[in-house]
Amino acid sequence: MSQTGDIADAVVPEPAKKVPAYSWYALGVLVLVYVLNFIDRQILSILANDIKADLGLTDADLGFLYGTAFGVFYALFGIPLGRLADSWHRIRLMTAGLALWSLMTALSGFAKNGLQLSAARIGVGVGEASASPAAYSLISDWFPKKMRGTALAIYSAGLYIGGGISLLIGGLIVEGWNAAYPGGGPFGLVGWQAAFMAVGLPGLLLALWVFTLREPVRGAIEGLPETKVDKPFRGFFQELFAVIPPLTFIAASRRGPRALAGNVAAAVIIAAISWVMGSLTQNFQQWGAIGLGYYAVVSWAASLRHRDPPTFKLIWGNPAFLYTILGYGMVAFASYSVSFWAAPYAERVLGASKAVLGFWIGGGGALGGFLGVIIGGRMSDWLRERNPGGRIFVIAFGVLAPVIPLILAFTTEDLALFYFLNFLLSLLGSSALGAAAATTQDLVLPRMRGTATATFFLSTTLVGLALGPYMAGQVSTMTGSLSIGVLSVLVAAPIGTVLLILAYRTVPEAERTLFERARAAGEPA
Repeated sequence: MSQTGDIADAVVPEPAKKVPAYSWYALGVLVLVYVLNFIDRQILSILANDIKADLGLTDADLGFLYGTAFGVFYALFGIPLGRLADSWHRIRLMTAGLALWSLMTALSGFAKNGLQLSAARIGVGVGEASASPAAYSLISDWFPKKMRGTALAIYSAGLYIGGGISLLIGGLIVEGWNAAYPGGGPFGLVGWQAAFMAVGLPGLLLALWVFTLREPVRGAIEGLPETKVDKPFRGFFQELFAVIPPLTFIAASRRGPRALAGNVAAAVIIAAISWVMGSLTQNFQQWGAIGLGYYAVVSWAASLRHRDPPTFKLIWGNPAFLYTILGYGMVAFASYSVSFWAAPYAERVLGASKAVLGFWIGGGGALGGFLGVIIGGRMSDWLRERNPGGRIFVIAFGVLAPVIPLILAFTTEDLALFYFLNFLLSLLGSSALGAAAATTQDLVLPRMRGTATATFFLSTTLVGLALGPYMAGQVSTMTGSLSIGVLSVLVAAPIGTVLLILAYRTVPEAERTLFERARAAGEPA
């Protein structure tokens, strides 16, 4: 029998095998990593008002710090690091990334101005970019396809647990530190600076634990064991040159004069659009960073098309994949906005204290996110067994279900109701993540999973994280109303609905013809 026949037999039907206990243990460790990932990322929310006052920033600046400064570099470095996750030791990659972002979080505590804090946030983004490409690939080799939605949902629960814990910890540290040291503590640090250091340093210890995990055989769980790549860093540096300016011009020139001309043209067009947007909003740092990110993605996609046609075909040349990640990008657009601005809103508009809002928003958000992502993941697997496009229904639910609670939350004057609605928003919005993640993994070959994950996170970051919180902050700055700013992100709902209707129509056929399209693009049989 040909290898193609073996592939088909290995995938359909999937043999019933018990998941080893070690897989669940390793998943638990990865959940802890993701919890810390989002503690370090999300703690800026509870610290936002203090940082705004101390460093003289605007809401638009805060949206830039939380979303764009972090998100653009998270997305860009996720591409070469995703490629490295496809070819190198994923445990070592995650260990190094965890150590880097933990260190940069701690260094955020020494920032004296917005520029220094932006630089630290960029470092956090680069470090965190290693986590999910490696984790998604590892989980896909520890769990069979029928359990993948559930396993990825459990991992993704760390997002909501970490985000919630960050608010609770941050609020307690800031109020406790400022009460103990009203004029500043050791080294002149104030509460928000101490909070960054307190959540950053423990990550260095967790990195040592991660390093002890065993690396699984790539693809073995689906009967597609892959041999070790001889030069794993070759692909990493290829991707680095393909995505990081000005190295992108070198990579394009190697493909010929026509490729270089196209790359330069893309740079000029995107730079012009960024300048226009910066002029309109008077925020050139935001749109310069966005332009950099979008240009880098164009450069990388063109390079990938030349270097790895099968991977390009199954990702960028696959409408089903693009509809899915952009549809989920609309969920992220609204969810990131709410998760960041809820705490500043409760403190600034509703008069809540940091410690109290940290408990109710953080705890409610963590509980709601955990329940939503687990229930959503299980529901997506249940629907997938009965309908090849069933997971798309769960993503669409994550787009539409939060609309009314969001409107009520950011117009009410009742603090208790706001806390409840924040829990509900977290529950509903989180339900889509496992379904979207599992769909992207199902649409590519095992060797492409790290790259597919990096591409998925391009949408969640460059569309969701980099634009959603900033848009809410910019509208708040322009109107003087944080309520109007957050409500403006509802524009994502109709866009996401259209994209997911298209995804539902295309995903089943894309998955059914996966191997045929890969072979047609040059993948060895």
